[in-house]
Amino acid sequence: MRSLLNRWGPPLAWMGLIFFLSSQPDLPSAPEAWLDLLLKKGAHALAFGVLAWLYLRALRGPAAPSDRLRLLSLALAVVYAISDEAHQSFVPGRTPRAADVLIDTLGAVSVLLLGRYWPPARPPAPR
Repeated sequence: MRSLLNRWGPPLAWMGLIFFLSSQPDLPSAPEAWLDLLLKKGAHALAFGVLAWLYLRALRGPAAPSDRLRLLSLALAVVYAISDEAHQSFVPGRTPRAADVLIDTLGAVSVLLLGRYWPPARPPAPR
């Protein structure tokens, strides 16, 4: 049970944070419109990239991640992105946007590809 909580607690907590932020009718804005757009869309991509990585971590357990698990992690992140935009349709002052789902998806894909092709960590030196 503890292992299950250690694996699934972080993605569930991250989903809760995303839900909380999506529930805010008004988020702080940068002084320049272009900077505000860049920061908010960058935050979207980063948030869902982290979520995809947390899903992958939870799904793989102690095993090395497979491409199948990466695709499942991506699918879960995209489904949550869609549900996040649907949730925003009920929040006054917020508007759901398909472009945000695309940005969320690109963030998730980027992190999963980075993890796939980044050089693996060296095994610990023998003692």
